[in-house]
Amino acid sequence: MTNQEHTELGIQDRAPEPVPLNAIFSTDFVQILVPVTTASTMNEVAAAVAHHSEGRRVRALPHPKVVIHNGRKLPGHMTVAESGIQPLDHVAVEYEIPGATS
Repeated sequence: MTNQEHTELGIQDRAPEPVPLNAIFSTDFVQILVPVTTASTMNEVAAAVAHHSEGRRVRALPHPKVVIHNGRKLPGHMTVAESGIQPLDHVAVEYEIPGATS
């Protein structure tokens, strides 16, 4: 493979790269820096963010979690690379409570 071919690889074809995110979980008052990779799914990002708050400063609830970036709820199967999230972007993780309005 030539250098030119290597630089033309899509993000999905490259090895996972680290992506530090500024994140806040639900009603927590502490923003944290969470390391994820370009291959991490939004479900994995939500779990990584929740790990630092849920059951510590925020009461754990039996609901799925959703990642919100720039006002959009991102599907759980979407990867960081597919979402367009960049290093040090801010994300929020909220509980997806059935019947609740957002």
